[in-house]
Amino acid sequence: MQIRDASFLMSNTRVDQCPPPTLPEYAFIGRSNVGKSSLINMLMERKGLAKTSSLPGKTQLINHFLVNKEWYLVDLPGYGYAKVSKDSRVQWGRMINFYLRQRENLSCVFVLIDSRHSAQAVDLEFMEMLGTEGIPFVMVFTKADKQSGSRTHQNVTEYMRKMSESWDEVPRHFVTSAEEKTGRDEVLAFIEDVNRQMAQTEEIV
Repeated sequence: MQIRDASFLMSNTRVDQCPPPTLPEYAFIGRSNVGKSSLINMLMERKGLAKTSSLPGKTQLINHFLVNKEWYLVDLPGYGYAKVSKDSRVQWGRMINFYLRQRENLSCVFVLIDSRHSAQAVDLEFMEMLGTEGIPFVMVFTKADKQSGSRTHQNVTEYMRKMSESWDEVPRHFVTSAEEKTGRDEVLAFIEDVNRQMAQTEEIV
């Protein structure tokens, strides 16, 4: 997929204020400080499209971007630890859960996981929730350039093993690096393939 155009569209806290659900939508979410903004900017090849910060929990709204005038990319607040109040975390949780369950054109959730760490309970629990709710998702391991390839492989393998304990089929995964642009072609090809499948389904209907 070639990114011809990617632009910020809107931010809000309510699903009913999101753009009309007429295009495929892909949401990006992960623990705070997982490198989400850097990954989005790398995928879109637009520096500063998603705002990066050294402070975890910077993203506090549902942020929509329009890509190639064909699909939406959504930057969601992180889950897990962030230097914000308990009330704010509860509010974010409600907002995210409502969005994930109610957004009718949500094609896939990209769950970002820091490849530097062994399997984290908060990631596994979040993905278990997505599976229980029947929300399609894939796993995206970030920051692969921050340690050796063998260490990345070890941590990814541990996640796969943990997932296989409760999943008949482990969801698809990608290994990425915003710095080295690792995984960019694979992630965009996946989105392009899903968009194509959805278009074919609409034609049949």
